[in-house]
Parts: sequence; C-alpha cells; structure tokens
Amino acid sequence: MLKGGLFNLPRRGVPLLCMLLLLGACDPASEPDNGAVNGTDVSGGGRAGFAGLGASGQGYTHASPAIRLDFPEDHGPHPDFRIEWWYLTANLEDKHGEPLGMQWTLFRQAQQPGAPDAPDAGAEPWAADQLWMAHMALSRGESHRVAERFARGSGVPLPGIAQQAGVTARPFHAWLDDWRLESLSTDSGGDALDRLRLTARAEDENGPFGYQLELEAEGPLVRHGIQGFSQKSADGQGSMYYSQPFYRVRGEVMLDQERVAVRGRAWLDREWSSQLLSAGQTGWDWFSLHLDSGARLMAFRLRGGGANHGDYLSGSWITPEGEVTPLNAARLTLVPQAFADAAGHRVPVRWRLTLPEQQLDLEIAARHANRWMNTSVSYWEGAVSVTDATSGAPRGQGYLEMTGY
Repeated sequence: MLKGGLFNLPRRGVPLLCMLLLLGACDPASEPDNGAVNGTDVSGGGRAGFAGLGASGQGYTHASPAIRLDFPEDHGPHPDFRIEWWYLTANLEDKHGEPLGMQWTLFRQAQQPGAPDAPDAGAEPWAADQLWMAHMALSRGESHRVAERFARGSGVPLPGIAQQAGVTARPFHAWLDDWRLESLSTDSGGDALDRLRLTARAEDENGPFGYQLELEAEGPLVRHGIQGFSQKSADGQGSMYYSQPFYRVRGEVMLDQERVAVRGRAWLDREWSSQLLSAGQTGWDWFSLHLDSGARLMAFRLRGGGANHGDYLSGSWITPEGEVTPLNAARLTLVPQAFADAAGHRVPVRWRLTLPEQQLDLEIAARHANRWMNTSVSYWEGAVSVTDATSGAPRGQGYLEMTGY
C-alpha cells in the first residue's frame, strides 16, 4: 500500500535537498504543529500520521462508496485526488529454487488542490503541480538493494512538452525516466493489465542491479472493500483500491554482477485517496499473500486512532476464481509475535493471522529482517513465508509492508 508524501530527508546531498524544498507537500487547510512542515507531520507519527497521510484533504476529491471503478480509465492517474500509487511486488526464485524479492512503485502526489492537471502548452514540466516518485528494490539473502527517483510534471502526454514521468491508461504505460511498467496486450477489448513488462535498472556503491520481467494475469482484477472503496478507520475516510493479485512472472534480474533467470508470482496494487488516515493513526502493517491453495489474501492493520478507536483491521479473502469476501475485525485477527531490529527500527517480523470462517490459523514470517527502505519516506518492505501456525506446514508466500515505525 504506502505511501504518500516526501518528508523525511535522506542523506543525498544539496541537490536533493533543493528538490525536496521545491516539491514539499502543501496543505493550506492545516495549521502547523510540532514536527510539522506546511501542516504535515514529518516525524512519521503524531497528528498527521505517517508521512502526512492523516493531514487534511480539504479541496481535493475524496474517495467514496458512491464512486464506481471504470476500466481501463482507472488504470490511469486521478490528479484531483491528493495521493496515488501503482505498486508491484513479486516473490521470485531462480533455477535452484533460491528466493528473491522484487518491488517497483510509482507514486503521484498533487501539490495543491484545484490546480490544473497539466501546464499550458509550451510551459516547462516543472510548472505542473504533480510530483512523481519511484522506488525499486531487489533482495536475495542478506542483500537488499534500493533506489529511488523523482520527477514533476502533468504525467500525461502533451504536445511539445517532454514528460519525465506519468501514466497513460490507453495503452497502459507507467514510467519515470527509463523505469517502465507497460502493457503487452494488443487486444483493445481486453484488460490493459493482463500482460505487462517491467524494466528498471539502478546502480549503487555495490554496482548495477535491476530487472526485466514479464507478467501475465491468470485471474481477474479484484475490487477491495465496497466495490473498490476501502475504508481505513472508524471515522469513515478511505481510498479507492483494487488489485491484480494473479500474475505469473518470468524474466531476468541483475544482481551482484550476475544475470539470473527467475520466475514467480506478483501482485499489483492500485490505490488513490486524499486523506488516507485519520488524525490519530500513525502507520500500518499490510499483507499481500499468495496461498498454495490458489487463494489470495490482502489484510491490513492501521495502528491507533484515538482514545475511542483501537487498531483498524480490514482485508479481502480472494478465491482462486477471483471472488472476494470483505474482512473486518470480526472475521480477521492479526497479532505480532516477534520483533527484530531493521536499520535501527524495531519492527514486528513474525505474525499470527487467523481467518475462522476459512479455518485458517497462519504464521507469517519475514524471510529477512533487513528489508528497510532507506528512501525519502522510509518504511519496511519485504518477502514473507506463510505456514500453518500449528503444524508448521508451508501454506504460501507473499509480501509485507510496515510504515510508521
């Protein structure tokens, strides 16, 4: 899920500092608070929640159960909402069965409400009021390689204006520079997300790393919550949210000066909102699981919410055919069992998850604790294994994201 503003400054020197000062999120309806910039909490906690996602969304369009998703148009951007992302994770393995983890995400954030989604013809892309950020990660064993990029622009093709980042729905294409997620489908009557190609490459002090993968969906798109409206607290705010959890993946990764053929399963999340969290919520724990039975499971816990509201639980049970049963605290339990240090952050790395109606009692464990994303908005993101909590028998695999720690 993640995901949102750019408020924790990484150690990348003066050029990025200048960029973040230029791109800082603007929320004129909010009053500055301790640890806040433009009314947005930069500390990861407090009134505005993780990365400012609990700040006021006044002036923006808000997610609502009255909104109905429309494809393929909703694969594209929604500039009248404050925040949005295209979020892909994959559990991969090489020819020897060694597991690898992959993440690629493109984020969009509007800088102020009511601004046009595109600059005037001939204007510079930086005149547009949409901020774009992309993250990529590739993990194997103790190795966890991470990169991020930034851009600003309208995000849609405009005559005479080069767009460094953006998304189109017809044909589907999401990009920031040469990091690209694009449709391979040629049938205009099919789903634009049925077949995708993902390409991204970066370099750090250990050398180059990246991936080129092809994804093919073996099931339908899934709408979460009430036909795509996913409530996030007892206060009623939420997001528009759907997924494609049925991808089979094959391709190649480059890691540690080695090119490795891989295959596996992937999950794409699509979400947009203008006020994702309530003021008292400080972060979330988010699971996307591929079970060996062919079922899929999305579950999340949003932490906090004030004296009258505890943690907020929600999710979706997805059959192998793509039929969805919404989950709430009466149908789902999610309890951390063990903690570990990740880059100086104490995070839960083993969980107990029960679904009484499905007669499932599961243990979910991080494959490695050191999956901290030391990006501008830092968070934990990594592959997990799923076993039967009683017998220890394997039950599946997936991904876990944890924010606000």
